[in-house]
Amino acid sequence: PHTGRLALYLLGLRATCPPHSPQRSLVTWLKYYLEEDWTGSRRHGHPLTSYYQYGLGVLALCVHHKRVREEVIRRLLTAQHHGRLGHAGNAVDTEAVVALAFTCLERRRLVGTGLAAELQAAAHGASKSMAEAQGPDGIIGNIYSTPWALQVFLATGACQTEPAFGRAMAALLENLEAFGTTATMAQVLPVLHGRSYLNIASMHCQEEPDTLTPMDIEPPTEVPGNKTVQLVVECPLPWCYELRLYDRPVPVPAAASLLDVLWAAAALEPHDFKFHTQDTPQGPFLTQVLGLEARQEKRNYWQLLTAPNTPLQMGIADYKPQDGETLILRLSEW
Repeated sequence: PHTGRLALYLLGLRATCPPHSPQRSLVTWLKYYLEEDWTGSRRHGHPLTSYYQYGLGVLALCVHHKRVREEVIRRLLTAQHHGRLGHAGNAVDTEAVVALAFTCLERRRLVGTGLAAELQAAAHGASKSMAEAQGPDGIIGNIYSTPWALQVFLATGACQTEPAFGRAMAALLENLEAFGTTATMAQVLPVLHGRSYLNIASMHCQEEPDTLTPMDIEPPTEVPGNKTVQLVVECPLPWCYELRLYDRPVPVPAAASLLDVLWAAAALEPHDFKFHTQDTPQGPFLTQVLGLEARQEKRNYWQLLTAPNTPLQMGIADYKPQDGETLILRLSEW
């Protein structure tokens, strides 16, 4: 099911103040995808897509003032109560999306009084756990999950009393260059205006003059020279025949990203090094390395680290390693 993508589209459509309300068929499709995800959850114990996409679907329906079956909502509540919403930075993203959905349902009065109280308590609990997850640099989870956490602070009113809000906002302002894709910009822009996705639901749309003008963006300057990156592939899982599956130096141009490093490794040894990616709104996502596939239903993923054990804060297309840096692709469970 394309739950997450359609949910983001409906959120964006609502935010643009279209002259006519979106076609009912889009909302109907989103409800259908949520039911498809629910079927997968009943069979596998989790949604076919992810709790992140599932939560986005509920949030988008709420922003469009549509009711959601209580069974669907309670599936999210149960997942939150049992700590099943994700891993590392991904957990912050998912918990934030779910908390925003809960707050929207409670504020829009789309659920009964008893359930509304449960949702409010769950959202405030998520806000506290995000504050506790804040690192010494102010980042919550990773730089891309930080705007989601800030949206929760804004939506729940914790921004006025939670010290983590100010530290996270300062960290965000110091790292704005990381938000270069449409999807990541969409997450950070509301926060920079002191808003969250919940504000979309209560917008008073009116005719506005077309004042948007295209930006004159200069092409990035070429960085001369070359660099060498040590590329390591690890599989610490019990069923792997050895821990370190690949460990080679890879020469690349000085401006190369991690994705460029992977392509260079594949060009150097086409029979030994192979990888696959999947396109997502946030950019390419690493799904397979050396024939080992990270799969949602197996609850594993390719973790990106810089040696010895520091998780990367950017995706493979955005991160640009330094000369001599060791990068580790580690198949991990969550």
